[in-house]
Amino acid sequence: MSKSNFTRRGLLKTSAMAGGALAAPTLFDGSVWADAHSGYLNAPTGSTVTLGFNVPQSGPYADEGADELRAYELAVEHLNGGGDGGMMSTFSSKVLQGNGILGKKVEFVTGDTQTKSDAARASAKSMIEKDGAVMITGGSSSGVAVAVQGLCQEAGVIFMAGLTHSNDTTGKDKKANGFRHFFNGYMSAAALAPVLNARYGSDRVAYHLTADYTWGWTQQESIQAATEAMGWKTANNVLTPLATTDFSSYVAPVLNSGADVLVLNHYGGNMVNSLTSAVQFGLREKQVNGKDFEIVVPLYSRLMAKGAGENVKGIFGSTNWHWSLTDEGSKAFVKSFGEKYGFPPSQAAHTCYVQTMLYADACERAGTFNPCGVVEALEGFTFDGLGNGPTEYRAEDHQCFKDVLVVKGKDNPTSEFDLLEIVEITPRAQVEYAVDHPMFAGGELGSCNPGA
Repeated sequence: MSKSNFTRRGLLKTSAMAGGALAAPTLFDGSVWADAHSGYLNAPTGSTVTLGFNVPQSGPYADEGADELRAYELAVEHLNGGGDGGMMSTFSSKVLQGNGILGKKVEFVTGDTQTKSDAARASAKSMIEKDGAVMITGGSSSGVAVAVQGLCQEAGVIFMAGLTHSNDTTGKDKKANGFRHFFNGYMSAAALAPVLNARYGSDRVAYHLTADYTWGWTQQESIQAATEAMGWKTANNVLTPLATTDFSSYVAPVLNSGADVLVLNHYGGNMVNSLTSAVQFGLREKQVNGKDFEIVVPLYSRLMAKGAGENVKGIFGSTNWHWSLTDEGSKAFVKSFGEKYGFPPSQAAHTCYVQTMLYADACERAGTFNPCGVVEALEGFTFDGLGNGPTEYRAEDHQCFKDVLVVKGKDNPTSEFDLLEIVEITPRAQVEYAVDHPMFAGGELGSCNPGA
């Protein structure tokens, strides 16, 4: 567990109780953090506090970024007492009152990551240095997340990661000032492999197309390990640049590879384009090795399914959250988001909304915006009511652990939003791993940095 630069005292650590209920949170003694303005970077001095929302407003993940920004704006509205409060009413922690954060009205600034690490760092740096942002959140690329998380650690502000699925974000590149609610590649593989084995059998040969950056690498490593453990063989793994739009030259060699499964380790617009190419090449109508050829998309989203349309029917994948869940938190969020924007939220929107609420809640419980107080409040925090069931922010790596959804493209969708169906809710125990697991080794969490 990381150690802050301050002495621990009066910590809040909610814990699971018998029967799965969560203990009522107790509050930190905020005086521990001596909330003097000189004690940490960008300490709010007036009646407002500024958050930085750093999302892809251009590039291959722009659709995800647009939905993230919608969710952030909704979260700010709820924190400031507007709307119906959303998941504030279902959240197991009850310290948020709709009066901002620690009595300060929440304001925000935005940046465009362009789905590029350098651009994302530059916009985050500007929000911290010029706009006084006390927390940065967002992103739809693990390359961006790793870069911005590192910047926030150096600067001394909290980074609440948006959509980032690489094992590295809370593995070799984990940082004390960074936290991830979203699941990761290992969890997707652990949830998906047993379903693939049951549907397609253990005698399969897979061909991987993989986005050439940290997420693609670790997602491919995870799904290959999980499928080979159940008997599959791997014919090839071909890396594809993130900027690729025409995947025909990558799909064509699959036809003569001897593979009978194509695994698309792609996300966003990349997945839409590569899946479209695979369908146009007729892969889904072919038989290889005496078996129907299959396509797998390890990481799915509603927005990707919408972009790919008919092509997603029957294709399996995993997702962090889906708007069709019937728990009270999910229903509250879908209602709020739908009434504001006219359509259901994506998993990107969900995780970004939740991260904002978790940050605000941690500040309230710690009694400060001091990053080291926020770190203490989030480490080991267990909660419920935010749409994923009982969840824990593991102290040792700042990764949330919760159930994982296996989904597939619906054969008979009822609308443009009803494209995925949940086929299994994989319990946390099946996707959890040790802190020192080899896929996550190589980095140190370090100590929190208050920036001043």
